[in-house]
Amino acid sequence: MTQPKPRLKFTVDDYRTTPEDKRYQLLNGDLILAPSPTNRHQTISAELYSTLRQFINENRLGHIWYAPFDVFFSDYDVAQPDILFVSSQRSQIITEANIQGAPDLVVEILSPSTVQYDRGYKRTLYGRHGVQEYWMVDPEAEIVEVLTLGDEGLTVQSTYQRSQELTSPLLAGLSVSLEQIFG
Repeated sequence: MTQPKPRLKFTVDDYRTTPEDKRYQLLNGDLILAPSPTNRHQTISAELYSTLRQFINENRLGHIWYAPFDVFFSDYDVAQPDILFVSSQRSQIITEANIQGAPDLVVEILSPSTVQYDRGYKRTLYGRHGVQEYWMVDPEAEIVEVLTLGDEGLTVQSTYQRSQELTSPLLAGLSVSLEQIFG
């Protein structure tokens, strides 16, 4: 009787050899190829990034990036959130090439090809590694779920609709017009 082969998990070393012209993430040892974002996804991402960048820079809170920029969580997990923020107090996790550990804030814009990862594995991954706040932006429903880290991992703190102003427990004083974001 033959033994089943053990499941092969890819590592960070494997991830580093992926083609540079493709956008991969390494999630639980699986290489996930992300298709190019849609026009709507990019528009929402640009609006949200611009709003956050202005607030973060004006208040000298830290550093913000947009995808693709690697976040290394473990030997089997490298994510590329749509938007990520690292506070000045935690700037030691920033390297020239990537982020080594959990950002303070992660934003994922849901799409049909990534929603299962964003709502499932990535939510668990981000919570397990200490992401303080996670925004899931749903372009179809035009809502943003703001999740915060607690004893049970990342849980929904608030859900905002297009007609509302999003506020952040992490970024005190921030107010984001979702009407403008979803435009």
